[in-house]
Amino acid sequence: MSKRKAPQESPNQGITDFLVELANYEKNVNRAIHKYNAYRKAASAISKYPNKIRNGEEAKKLDGVGAKIAEKIDEFLQTGKLRKLEKIRNDDTSSSINFLTRVTGIGPAAARKFFDEGVKTLEVDRCSVYLSHFTFRYFEEFEKRIPRVEMEKMEELVTVGTDYIGTICGSYRRGAASSGDIDILLTHPKYTSQTAKQPKLLHAVVEHFESIGFVTDTLSKGDTKFMGVCQLQQSDEDEEEYIHRRIDIRLIPKDQYYCGVLYFTGSDIFNKNMRTHALEKGFTLNEYTIRPLGVTGVAGEPLLVDSEKDIFDYIQYKYKEPKDRSE
Repeated sequence: MSKRKAPQESPNQGITDFLVELANYEKNVNRAIHKYNAYRKAASAISKYPNKIRNGEEAKKLDGVGAKIAEKIDEFLQTGKLRKLEKIRNDDTSSSINFLTRVTGIGPAAARKFFDEGVKTLEVDRCSVYLSHFTFRYFEEFEKRIPRVEMEKMEELVTVGTDYIGTICGSYRRGAASSGDIDILLTHPKYTSQTAKQPKLLHAVVEHFESIGFVTDTLSKGDTKFMGVCQLQQSDEDEEEYIHRRIDIRLIPKDQYYCGVLYFTGSDIFNKNMRTHALEKGFTLNEYTIRPLGVTGVAGEPLLVDSEKDIFDYIQYKYKEPKDRSE
């Protein structure tokens, strides 16, 4: 797999940071996915804008930045803060739910449940019934972003055998300077949607990673998905020891692999736009397959896909490199 140069920090990092924080608030606390998507889309457009934004009017020229977001940008540029965010940060409910959703294994619904039961911080005694002890043991380490240079070293380990194909997806594949965790998609010629599940294929990879000291702990291990903890081993060239990171490995049938790679590379907004375009062209697209839609709207048999580009070609969508899929 080729290595990609890490992008420089956006000249509008402060704006994108507050938009992402507002997006997470809408998703985790209000469960308002449409507002979450709107903030994320605006943040994505602004992050790629090469010049420093001077005011909201300039920002409004970008796709996804409407009048209300432009007003917030003006307020931030003029005062250095945002009243709405200050209120959110000072609100007990919002801050507690947002904090709890940062914990591995706690989604928005569980965070709200914990809060309603009086759990406002990471209380081991009360939360451990639902969560692995690794969640608490490594919480502070999991909170830290993974630098791209560390992700690249992990990528070198993905080549686990001549027959396997492995890809690290998510923001790393889109060229991000840092990542939250490692999300590996894996496939093997012996495993297709027409064959029985092949758990040994996944377990062999996990065992290999364990044997070299890369995978240190297991959160869960099923037939097709592994969730765990990993840590790069320190070499003579490294100045400091690496910390523990979250890792997910998914084993996907070979004939569904590239639909999966496309989906798990993201971004969420890019996936949504591509699925919409596919429907307009008479296809239904998801993380598993692309299928033609008949005149009655019923999906036909999955189409043959040997690369991501095949999917773009089927729906007559101009191919975009992963680094260009953040919108």
